Amino acid sequence: MPPYPENPDAAFGAALGTVPAGTAVSAVAKRLLDLFTTGDLEPGTRLPPERSLAASLGVGRSAIREALAALEILGIVDVRPGSGTYLRGSASELLPQTLSWGLMLGEPRTRELVEVRNGLEVLAVRSAAVRRTDEDLADLAAQLDGMREHRTELAKFVEADRLFHLRIAVASGNVVLQQLLQNVRSLLRLWVERALADQDHADLALAEHEQVYAALRTGDPDAAAQAMSAHMETAAGRLTEYIDQK
Repeated sequence: MPPYPENPDAAFGAALGTVPAGTAVSAVAKRLLDLFTTGDLEPGTRLPPERSLAASLGVGRSAIREALAALEILGIVDVRPGSGTYLRGSASELLPQTLSWGLMLGEPRTRELVEVRNGLEVLAVRSAAVRRTDEDLADLAAQLDGMREHRTELAKFVEADRLFHLRIAVASGNVVLQQLLQNVRSLLRLWVERALADQDHADLALAEHEQVYAALRTGDPDAAAQAMSAHMETAAGRLTEYIDQK
């Protein structure tokens, strides 16, 4: 059911409010984004026409058009000629999307991202140790099997590694944490793939993942956090060493 079933354009406009005269396009885009990330709008919601948005915000249609174009580039809305403009994702999907763009458009801070990832991974595994299900454990075991099978095929090993960490994030039960981890990993993915250079690295990573899994099986959050912290320290060291060589 649409969020504003009776008079969607009017309700949408009331939620937006007006902006000061002479407002820059960026401020119009921010006002729209603020509304999109409240969680009140469902993915796929059709936005009111440009003229309605312009009237609601008290700006010209050109400002609305440019703001929507910017949001489309960011992957936040989908402009379909002849049909309208639609919200592409939920609030939990849009927030990390804008985070990713902000990080990519600023000064590269790979080492800082590594630190953030390490902290998030430890937080996720601590929660997962308490909340994980039998299905989570079965999937984690399957990814470990994949890592063992592909110790000499590093691309496949890295993919199984990624899925192992993804399942931990899912098992944490925290959607915001899961989305943050997904985006930080995406920004680091190329570095991670290149830093895992040989079978010795793969063997060490496998052993560390097995310790994380063992702690998750027993449901011990402290042991799980300790095992993940040790793994992240090794992985971060390998990653920063690779970065320093470039």
